[in-house]
Amino acid sequence: MILVDMNQISVASVMMHLHMTKQTKPDGDMVRHMILNSLRMYRMRFCDEYGELVLCYDSKHYWRRDYYPEYKYSRKKGRESDNKDWDAIFEVLNAVKAELKEFFPYKHLEVYGAEADDIIAALCGELEFDNGKTLILSGDKDFIQLQKFRNVTQYSPITKKFVNGIDPYIYLDEHVLKGDSSDGIPNVLSPDNTFVDGLRQKPLSKKKIQAMVAGEFPSDEVKRNFQRNKKLIDLKESPPELFMECIKEYQDAPEGDRSKLLNYFTQKRLRSLVESIGEF
Repeated sequence: MILVDMNQISVASVMMHLHMTKQTKPDGDMVRHMILNSLRMYRMRFCDEYGELVLCYDSKHYWRRDYYPEYKYSRKKGRESDNKDWDAIFEVLNAVKAELKEFFPYKHLEVYGAEADDIIAALCGELEFDNGKTLILSGDKDFIQLQKFRNVTQYSPITKKFVNGIDPYIYLDEHVLKGDSSDGIPNVLSPDNTFVDGLRQKPLSKKKIQAMVAGEFPSDEVKRNFQRNKKLIDLKESPPELFMECIKEYQDAPEGDRSKLLNYFTQKRLRSLVESIGEF
């Protein structure tokens, strides 16, 4: 199966559109066309080897923010200072999301409390011993850790390259120690409020990383921060009941109905895509 990180695919399409047009508010028709055409191209390239697309979405509420209120705080703060019309952006993306769920022949997964990361991790673990191959369609480096599973491959739509050549175990160890500034997670030497209050992270040398990978923490506070980061970054730390819900959602999700595609393309005046309807 092809597990698609739809939040990344969708936002990347909007950002590319706004960059090309030099606008702050998206054209819904253009963004719709870009997202759909991307899915068509990925399906045509990878379907024969990996199977059908499975569209994975972030829930509006996710458990990591309950555990760590500062999670992704910097993204929200960044949007507030941005000149882009984020209300209009989310309106367009939500509309396309609803249309994909109603009209397209793909499993559509969204689980309350889960991010796409959790859904993808749950399915990679569940399907590890299946004979089929699994492709993760995302440039998010958090997914490198899932390459520990047999038959799991990752492809980045951003760089248009496969993500490989990195040991998933070593990467995860270092990622937990270094944190993830894009998600508002400081390194293990820095306090919870580092990014919220605009503080500088304490420097983390290679020597310190090597010592802590070996389990040598300089203080109880740093060990506590390590546990914080491991909970947020290591995908096997997600709540077990949430993983089970993700797997159930996949098993219960209806197979798509291709009979709706022609009417949809006609209604949305997607004439160029009508000619490629068999590729969806």
